[in-house]
Amino acid sequence: MLIDVKATALNFPDVLMLRGLYQERPPLPFIPGLELAGVIAAVGEGVTRHKVGDRVVAYAGGGGAAERAVVRQERLIPMPSTLDFEQASGICLTYFTSYHALKQRAQLAAGETMLVLGAASGVGTTAIELARQMGAQVIAAASTDAKLEVARGIGADHLINYSTQDLRERIKEITGGKGVDVVYDAVGGPYAEPAVRSLAWKGRYLVVGFAAGDIPKIPMNLLLLKGAALVGVYFGSFAQREPQVQLQNVRELWQLFEAGKLRPVVGEVHPLADYAPAFAALEQRRGARAGVWGLEVGLRGIATNH
Repeated sequence: MLIDVKATALNFPDVLMLRGLYQERPPLPFIPGLELAGVIAAVGEGVTRHKVGDRVVAYAGGGGAAERAVVRQERLIPMPSTLDFEQASGICLTYFTSYHALKQRAQLAAGETMLVLGAASGVGTTAIELARQMGAQVIAAASTDAKLEVARGIGADHLINYSTQDLRERIKEITGGKGVDVVYDAVGGPYAEPAVRSLAWKGRYLVVGFAAGDIPKIPMNLLLLKGAALVGVYFGSFAQREPQVQLQNVRELWQLFEAGKLRPVVGEVHPLADYAPAFAALEQRRGARAGVWGLEVGLRGIATNH
């Protein structure tokens, strides 16, 4: 299908692709923009699920940072009626990742406590929202007070500024020494080991990304002593290997969107012509939602600016 692109969400994998550091390396030249929101302008043969004029979101896998994009039918989903194009453009990668992480990988249960590292990132904010919907208590950790205020606004119960506070000591204070049941880590680097040490008995540590740049080396005896699990989260591979499970995840997420229970946060919006400043904002992890794996910048198509 041919899509008139109304908004494209830039994600940290876009930056990694441009650097040649992402696990998927498209051949040059390529157009970045993994996901988008827009209106169907034309359909090809065999299209049965959608029609011209439908408002849709797509996990396109690339090509979104353009006025028009061609996307296969199976990558399109009707756009939630409660969202505008900028909000909708970034819901696939972030919410899909976080929902898979919390539901299938962590099996997060009501009453449990979850620590979110990089809490103001795209996946961080979605993890907070979804954990609250699942009945869990959330401890949000980020590098600035401004980012923590974003986390507070979407439901975080406790806040930790790991630039000025000792992460492990604050977790002890908040949990009464018990520790956290789940760690959602999109940061890595120096925060990983103290977070592992802060796991409760039978805790689960979700490996989501490495915004800090360094891939941490975890002493495995810590997991043994806590009866804990180190769990990888790779949404792209999961969606390919278990498409029916992912389809059910989408159904459940869309019910939450339509009920108004999930409200995506948009950090910055740039016109398509200003793609360079938009990518710079993402690379510099600027603003309230700076981080990894998330909707950092809504990149509007030229047609939406007139």
